[in-house]
Amino acid sequence: MTKVGITTTVPVEALLAAGHEPVDLNNLFISDPDPERLVRTAERDGFPTNCCTWIKGMYGVVMEGGIDKVVCVTTGDCSNTVMLMEVLKLKGRDVVPFAFPDHRDAGAMQHALESFAAALGTTMRAAEEMREELGRARSLAGQLDRLTWMDGVVSGWENHFWLVSTSDFRGDYRAYEHDVAELIEAARRREPCRRDTLRIAFVGVPAVFAREFYHFVEEQGARVVFNEVQRQFSMPGGTGCLADQYTAYTYPYSVFDRLDDIVPQLALRGIDGMVHYVQAFCHRGIGDIIFRQRINLPILTLEGGDDTLLSQHVKTRVEAFLDMIRRRGMRRGRARVAPLRMPSEQ
Repeated sequence: MTKVGITTTVPVEALLAAGHEPVDLNNLFISDPDPERLVRTAERDGFPTNCCTWIKGMYGVVMEGGIDKVVCVTTGDCSNTVMLMEVLKLKGRDVVPFAFPDHRDAGAMQHALESFAAALGTTMRAAEEMREELGRARSLAGQLDRLTWMDGVVSGWENHFWLVSTSDFRGDYRAYEHDVAELIEAARRREPCRRDTLRIAFVGVPAVFAREFYHFVEEQGARVVFNEVQRQFSMPGGTGCLADQYTAYTYPYSVFDRLDDIVPQLALRGIDGMVHYVQAFCHRGIGDIIFRQRINLPILTLEGGDDTLLSQHVKTRVEAFLDMIRRRGMRRGRARVAPLRMPSEQ
């Protein structure tokens, strides 16, 4: 199988049907032992310092990882990807563009999928068959998510890692199935988290300092029980066909489409407070205005830059935010809002 880099979640079913191994460049970047090195590679080749860290990191992965073919999402993700695509062409890479429709329309999505499958040398029939093949892996991701917020036995980091990995299933969806099934079995034998653990939502793109962030939050007596974008990568909606699946996928569309998913999940999961993560120099940061108007919860907005480690400044802000939520709950005579089903106390 030929490795094909992807710049975000794409219709991975078509890639697999065409005999390719999808690799999410973001995941390769952030899991690298020295991600800052990949950023420096991009800056040495001319990327400006005020360009998105994810864009620079993905470029570094392609240049150093021997990836010759890349699928770039030109509509529905980051506008910088368009120029990343042009630079990769300059560097001799084979680039396949994919554009999500500018609004949620199953007919437009069907047309985009057909064009994408043809560009990869496969058919929609083969891609739909692969959708069926991936059904168990996606179902297991959903089970893991429920064990996070309903049973309190899966950590926020585990939830983040395994849901974000559904963008490419870590290059092997069968191995992904095996690993997640084992984790689910082990998690069901764990003691649930304490009843007074604060329940936090993480909204926005995955953070560059994700690993340290989730562990730090839990050290402070809280847990992330809703990862918005990571959960969307697992395709929780649209089970009829690929066009339905990728139309139900909210991330490429407007903030209001995302709110249609976020707001019910905040209530369902009994969320006490929300972290809105934005990447420096990203247009999505402006959406913070809308979230603060539409969501009646304490919100902490965090901005990430080139630093993949959790700075003391961010730690202090997170500590103060969690303390504020606790004091707010005490004033209202409760420790937190109860979820749909609460795990038993330790």
